Amino acid sequence: MSELSVPTPPTFECIEDERIHRQQRLAAAFRLFARYGFDEGVAGHITVRDPELLDCFWVNPFGMYFGHIRVSDLLLVNHKGEVVKGHKPVNTAAFAIHSQIHQARPDMNAAAHAHSLYGKAWSTLGRLLDPLTQDACAFYEDHVLFNDYNGVVLDPQEGKRIAETLGSKKAAILRNHGLLTVGNSVDAAVWWFITLERSCQAQLIAEAAGNPMLIPPETARLTFSQIGSPLAGWLSFQSLYEMILRQEPDLLD
Repeated sequence: MSELSVPTPPTFECIEDERIHRQQRLAAAFRLFARYGFDEGVAGHITVRDPELLDCFWVNPFGMYFGHIRVSDLLLVNHKGEVVKGHKPVNTAAFAIHSQIHQARPDMNAAAHAHSLYGKAWSTLGRLLDPLTQDACAFYEDHVLFNDYNGVVLDPQEGKRIAETLGSKKAAILRNHGLLTVGNSVDAAVWWFITLERSCQAQLIAEAAGNPMLIPPETARLTFSQIGSPLAGWLSFQSLYEMILRQEPDLLD
């Protein structure tokens, strides 16, 4: 009997196949954000770098409900904020934040930001997450606090400050604002956002109930090495993709 292998990220023979793959994952990500209640009016955006036009990224149209987004609705936007492909407006905040992150982080292909309930609640405390749970250890020494708030991010210079604060980490808590995650794939960036949001929820609940016990640093670092890698983030997204695709196949249209 042959050994069963753990799935790994796909490789592509042509650029167009990779572009379609990224678009499909991005559309699925918005459906999942809607499913989890991460939508908040016109706020929130997820982007993925185009595999050929490296100064451009795919993003959701401004004001479109996450749960209705299809592949054909996605916009291609360049780092000047110009819509290269698509016929709908782009969210100014999406451009201001994501253009700077994509330029600052060539190692990351995707970024996710939304005003999710527990993420924005936690952000008001101006603190990093503690290693309270196994899942929270995915962010141990790998997330930052952007300890400032100057209103809606409409200026690319503000986006640049966020990117500089993020540095080489995979997640940021934007004080009084919400959460931001990045990944080398849509899959990883979106999974990091989902589990970061849940980790915020878990710590809020734990601290409301009592005095939670922290995982010791050496154990937290070991756990991070086990669940905090790009491959672990990618892998954790796969079952969610299969679920949303089976239930909402029109996202591929």
